[in-house]
Amino acid sequence: MRQYVVDELRKNEIERVEQYLSRTCQEGGVNRLYWLPIPDDLLSEEQAKHVKDCGPHCIGIEITEDSVVFEMLVRSRKKLRCSCITYASEQQRNFILQFADRLVRETEVGA
Repeated sequence: MRQYVVDELRKNEIERVEQYLSRTCQEGGVNRLYWLPIPDDLLSEEQAKHVKDCGPHCIGIEITEDSVVFEMLVRSRKKLRCSCITYASEQQRNFILQFADRLVRETEVGA
């Protein structure tokens, strides 16, 4: 799995990250899992065709004991398998990394 990981976080930093993700993302059905929707204008042609049947398209963000993990796989929230589920394009990857940078900055992780 391709991922971007921010690790070696302290307990108080993890708490701030959880609060931030609770405000800015959709909570997953599993503890410490969040969904970051990919904006429609960043969807691939295939994903855009599948919005009705497969959308929303999101990436998973998981909080572990001392890290936050951003998946680079754009998933469907409705289906487990479909041709529209793919690794992030360059534009989508940039969106994910900008979100991660904003999270680090606004939660003062590593400050």
